[in-house]
Amino acid sequence: MLAGMNASIFHREFKPRPYWWDHHEPTALPEIGLPKQVRVAIVGAGYAGLNAALELNREGLDCIVLDANEPGFGGSTRNGGMVSGGVNVGKRYMARALTDAEAAPYLTDAADAFTHVENLITRENINCGWTKAGYFVGAWCKSHYDGMASKVERLNRYAGSDAVLIPREQQMSEIGSDYYRGGMLIRRAGHLHPALFFKGLLDLCQARGIPIASKTPVTKLTEDGNGWKVETPRGTLHAGDVIIATNGYTGDATPELKRRVVPVGSYIIATEELSPDLAASISPKNRSIADTRRVLTYYRKSPDGKRLVFGGRAKFGHTDPVETAPILYQFMLDRFPQLKGVKITHAWTGNVAFTLDEIPHMGRFGNMHYALGCNGSGVAMMSYLGHQTARKIAGKVNRTCAFDQPEFPDHPMYNGSTWFLPWIGRYFRTRDWIDRRFG
Repeated sequence: MLAGMNASIFHREFKPRPYWWDHHEPTALPEIGLPKQVRVAIVGAGYAGLNAALELNREGLDCIVLDANEPGFGGSTRNGGMVSGGVNVGKRYMARALTDAEAAPYLTDAADAFTHVENLITRENINCGWTKAGYFVGAWCKSHYDGMASKVERLNRYAGSDAVLIPREQQMSEIGSDYYRGGMLIRRAGHLHPALFFKGLLDLCQARGIPIASKTPVTKLTEDGNGWKVETPRGTLHAGDVIIATNGYTGDATPELKRRVVPVGSYIIATEELSPDLAASISPKNRSIADTRRVLTYYRKSPDGKRLVFGGRAKFGHTDPVETAPILYQFMLDRFPQLKGVKITHAWTGNVAFTLDEIPHMGRFGNMHYALGCNGSGVAMMSYLGHQTARKIAGKVNRTCAFDQPEFPDHPMYNGSTWFLPWIGRYFRTRDWIDRRFG
C-alpha cells in the first residue's frame, strides 16, 4: 500500500476483474467439430481475428477462428475503450523525427483505422456506447507542450484530426485539473464500451455462421507446400492460409512472432458511481484523456458518465491488479484531488503488445500472415489490421497499407521473455522526474 493512503479503500472491496465484464463477460462457446480443411484459419478471437473473419466471410472465403481461451478473453474486453484518429499511433512517428513524406502514410492509415471502426459501428448498429467526444492529451512539462505545435499541424494535414493546442490557462475547460502544462485537443476521437464492441463483432460472426472454436489453442503450425497443417489438442486441420492475430498473447506456437512483440501489462481501475457534479468536474466535455508522461496514464468516464475509468503503466511487468490498484489510485488523486475518499469497485489488467520499432505491423512472415503490435491503440489498429489482412488474402487490396511492412524487426537479445521491463520502468520514471522538474 502507498504510505498514508486509506487502506480500507483497497481492502478487497473491489472486484479484481474488468468493469466491462459486468456487461459482457467472455464465455466459452459451445464446442464445435473442427473441419478437416478450411480456406483460412485465424488464430486469436479478438478484435483483429473477428474483423478478419467478417471480411473473409463477406468475400465468400470460408474460415475458422481458433482461440486458446474464451473469445475476447484478452485485451479486446480489458482495454480503456479509447479510439483516436491517429494521435496515439502518430506520436511515435513524430517522436522519431520522420520527414513529412515518411510520416504521412502512417498517419493517413491510422486515420482510416478510426473511420473503419466508426463505419462498422454505424453500419452494423453495434450498441457499444460509441461517443465521438474528442481526446485531450495533457503535456507533462512545458517542453512537451512546446513540441505539440508541429504535431498538431501534422495530425491535421495527414490524419484530419481537427486538432488544436490548449494552453494551460484554458485547460480547465477540457479537464477539471490544473495538473498539466497545457495540452492538445483531438476533436476527431471517441470512446466506447470495449466489451460491448467485442460482443457486437462476436454476434455478427455468429449470425453469419462463422465457426469459432474456443478453448482450442494452436500448438503447432507446419507449412506443407499447399498451405498449413494446424495442430490443436482437439485435432488437426489443414488451411490454405493462416492469420496470427494474438497480439499481447502471442505464444510458443509462433516463436518467430513471439520475439517480435513485447507484451506489456496495462492496469485499470474503475471508481464507484460519482455524483453528477463530481463526474462533471473531472471531464466537463466527456473527453478521453491521456498524457505525455513516459509512465503513461489514460482515463475517461464510463459510457453512462457515472464513473471514472483510470488506467496506466502502474507497473512494468506482470503483476496482480490488487497490487497496482493503490498506485493507480494515487495517480488519479494527483490529477483529481477532489476524488479523495472515492472507492474503487474494479481493478484489472490485460496485455498490450509493443513492437521493437513501435509501429503496428501486418504482413507475412514467410507465408504466415499476421496482424500484431497495437502499441496501445488496440481498438482501432487491431480492428483495422485484421480487416486489411483479410482483404489482402481475398485479393481486394488496391494499395499497400502503410503498416504492411516487408520487415518486422526483432533483436538478438530478445526471445519473448520480458525480464527487462522493470528496468525500463525505472528509467522511464527517472526521465519523467527530470522532465517534470526541468522540462
